[in-house]
Amino acid sequence: MKILVINCGSSSLKYQLIDMNGEQVLCKGLCERIGIDGSSITHKANGGSWTEEVPFPTHTEAFAKVVEMMTTGEGAVVKDKSEIDAIGHRVVQGAEFFTKSEIVTDAIIDKIEEIAPLAPVHNMAHVQGLRSAKAVFGAETPNVVVFDTTFHQTMPKKAFIYGIPYEMYEKYSIRRYGAHGTSHRYVSMAAAEYLNRSDLKMVTCHLGNGSSITAVKDGKCIDTSMGLTPLAGVLMGTRCGDIDPSVVTYMEQKLGIHGQEMADYLNKKSGLLGVSGVSSDKRDVEAAVEAGNERAILASDMLNYQIKKYIGAYSAAMGGLDCIVFTGGIGENDATLRAAVCEDMEYLGVKVDAEKNKQRGADIIDISAEGSRVKVLVVCTNEELMIARDTQALVCGK
Repeated sequence: MKILVINCGSSSLKYQLIDMNGEQVLCKGLCERIGIDGSSITHKANGGSWTEEVPFPTHTEAFAKVVEMMTTGEGAVVKDKSEIDAIGHRVVQGAEFFTKSEIVTDAIIDKIEEIAPLAPVHNMAHVQGLRSAKAVFGAETPNVVVFDTTFHQTMPKKAFIYGIPYEMYEKYSIRRYGAHGTSHRYVSMAAAEYLNRSDLKMVTCHLGNGSSITAVKDGKCIDTSMGLTPLAGVLMGTRCGDIDPSVVTYMEQKLGIHGQEMADYLNKKSGLLGVSGVSSDKRDVEAAVEAGNERAILASDMLNYQIKKYIGAYSAAMGGLDCIVFTGGIGENDATLRAAVCEDMEYLGVKVDAEKNKQRGADIIDISAEGSRVKVLVVCTNEELMIARDTQALVCGK
């Protein structure tokens, strides 16, 4: 079975074609600047990479070009689009309406559009992608939606309700939803399989330009750091993370900005970039740390400290800790961060082996020191494969 995995942004379309017989990636690529001048596609397959500038007025033209790249020329991996058995789509926000992945119907697309105000940029892009996929591939090819929020639907109310008037939840669905759920689900399952245990008290740390921490008990999410939107939680590349809400109103008074302009200030100009003044890229910040830049040192220390706090808090919430998982671009590659986060946590039973922590290249690396009561793992996330597996299970009726 061959499954095309799609992640649509407002002006982008990322894709992977996965052969589920062996779970092999046949090709992958990215369409950029959809609806904008200078649009292009980069397609990787058969050991090669091809980039073309192509006009993409909408996602429909982008899908058509993806089909062309997959079926013709040196980058071809199938003879015809009919060889693609199903399409799996990432959707950021499912709210409380979707507690599991679903086979797409017109009613489901309409509901994803209806709840778009909870994730306006993301969900409307997903709706465009779903409608474009149906237009290009036809009604005979099943589509499946996999939501970032469904893994977090097992949180108890005490974890997801905010301390604001309850009618805000009843009328406007304002609550904690979380994000990166597909990644947290994948790595928590991989860790449980690796350790051959299903009864784990685990903290999964998805760390990248956007970062979130999740408490996973017995395979289920009981709390997560992101909130109504991905702005909450730890310091991120350009997002501020958790702050006193009064900071926002105070800054509005001082800066004279409000509404979307303030949202952009918190989402796009804060975080590592805002504190360090160097970059939103953790690698650039660490280079500045090595050079002695005090603000970069502060930004790095803040991130390490906040991750440590979340691990401690979630250990308390779960009544113990068996495993910490690091994943995402930073979590998988930044050994310095992992060491700093786990430093002085022996009281929880956490000890990291310095040499093991330097290892790279494996899907799962156990960096725990001898005698550590808590397993510390680095797990390479694979959201696309998780989406493909859900798609296969639904289409095949498993």
